[in-house]
Amino acid sequence: MRLTSAEPGVRTRRRLIAASLVSSIGDGIYVPLTMLFIRSLTGLSLTSIGAGLTVAGLCALAFMPVAGILIDRFSGRRVVIGALALRATGFAAYPFADSYPAFLAIALVVAVGMWASSPSQQALIGEIAAGAERDRLLAWDRSLRNGGMGFGSLAAAGMLALNGNAGFIGAAVVLAAVFAIAAVLVARIPTIRGAMRQEGTEDGFRQVLGDRPYLLITAANFLIAFGYTTQAIALPVFLTRDIGIPDALAGAVFGVNTVLVAALGVPVARLTMRGRRTRGAALGAAVFALSFAAFAALPQLVSGAEAVVAVLAVAVLYTAGELVHSAPAQGLSVQAAPDHLRGRYLSIYQLSWSVCRTLAPLLLGFLLEAGQWQLWTVLAVMVLTGAALLLYAERGLPAHAVSTREVATTSPQEVMT
Repeated sequence: MRLTSAEPGVRTRRRLIAASLVSSIGDGIYVPLTMLFIRSLTGLSLTSIGAGLTVAGLCALAFMPVAGILIDRFSGRRVVIGALALRATGFAAYPFADSYPAFLAIALVVAVGMWASSPSQQALIGEIAAGAERDRLLAWDRSLRNGGMGFGSLAAAGMLALNGNAGFIGAAVVLAAVFAIAAVLVARIPTIRGAMRQEGTEDGFRQVLGDRPYLLITAANFLIAFGYTTQAIALPVFLTRDIGIPDALAGAVFGVNTVLVAALGVPVARLTMRGRRTRGAALGAAVFALSFAAFAALPQLVSGAEAVVAVLAVAVLYTAGELVHSAPAQGLSVQAAPDHLRGRYLSIYQLSWSVCRTLAPLLLGFLLEAGQWQLWTVLAVMVLTGAALLLYAERGLPAHAVSTREVATTSPQEVMT
């Protein structure tokens, strides 16, 4: 999608993309620093912080259905603004968390804002655009978010170089400002007519839970999502412990992935849009499985300097799986959701990500302890099962959700000033 001044709604999309980029920089700053950040600002032990973050995350998961209702009632735009405002408020309050209850309250506010951001952002994109134009905007959003997170991670590294707590206090101020700016950018997006509450939403969740094909693609995403979480949780341990590469080079794998996804996200999305979304997402899962088989074989095949080259090659294959899977899978989740219940549908779909990220540390840690090949075998079985569910669900999904042949531009909904 090429953004030009002659294109209808270009200001709306530019503000959306700018807000996505800014908020992703905040994510890039916070995620690598989470434990250190909170310990420095609150003085709590790592055990207490870990337990608190887990409790806050689980409580935030319970809020997801409420987020879906709010999206359908007030529009994705308003919920995005609210989610960003919650995160800005939480980070601004962290330096004043002088007790454990205060920390838990702030962590809950931040977690609710974080979990609500994704479905509301996708719902907002669904309000702004339709058809293939929606797919392209989702691809731009995803690609720039990866770039923003990479930049934020570099900024986090710079903040760690400051002495004492100054860097962490500075991070809290920057994070509060970043999410506040993102909220202002979204607030400048005009209200879309048709994004307000529609009739027939009273039994919305009953309809979602009765939509078997949508639940199948949600279950498929839950299984495939473990492939994504592996990179941050299990892969560094595997590379340093089982292959013996240095810690610094293990971090380079994350860097390669981030750069490739940011640079190739949009071009690869264009290619995947030529086929059926279910089959494109299933193909990406199959490439994931192939990369897992390659990782499992590395300890027996390579060592020393050649191991680094081999690891980077397999990392590229892994990234290819992510690129091929992500665009059609995300597009499928948005396109298959009825307009008047999009918030509820996407909040249920988001649970597949959220529950996976909550369970992943426990499951992946257990598999790492089990041995070198068990991790990759189980992951390959999971993602291939997810691929099979996608293909099975295809015949029950709406034709416009499965096929990308119908090229559409921005939705003709009138923008209200």
